[in-house]
Amino acid sequence: MANQVFSGRYTVDKGQDIVVFLIGMRVNQWWAVHKWLPVFLAMPGMIRELSINKQLGCLSMENFFSFRTTLLLQYWRSSEDLRQYAHGQVHLKAWKNFNQKVGNNRAVGIYHETYVLSSSHYETLYGNMPPFGLSKALGRVAVTPQANSFRKRLQGKHTEKVN
Repeated sequence: MANQVFSGRYTVDKGQDIVVFLIGMRVNQWWAVHKWLPVFLAMPGMIRELSINKQLGCLSMENFFSFRTTLLLQYWRSSEDLRQYAHGQVHLKAWKNFNQKVGNNRAVGIYHETYVLSSSHYETLYGNMPPFGLSKALGRVAVTPQANSFRKRLQGKHTEKVN
């Protein structure tokens, strides 16, 4: 179903607040493979853990790669779930390894950004898309005449739930 394209226009059911978490790395020195490769390889274990254990609170995620930078976009049920995961065994091990092996070495950079959004502060629209982003995390809702504009979707004015 993840690759199935849904024709038409959809939005999400905005019945809940959401946490958007961006995390990634940037390779600053390609030749320092021994510095950036361990950072890169630490992420798949955490992704696997979050994908298998939905009770941890990660609702959905998407990966993006560019020439030097990776980006993992995650949607979380709450900031408390994210905080608890950050203090959990798998993440703390990866964080400790990063600090021991890389620390302030300029070969690789890491980043994260966290956005806590109330349901009245986000809007979505998907046209002819497979489940993606918040629609993958929260489910899709058909755009009805009550939700045919940015302003109406921001206010949560839609009614037709789709399976």
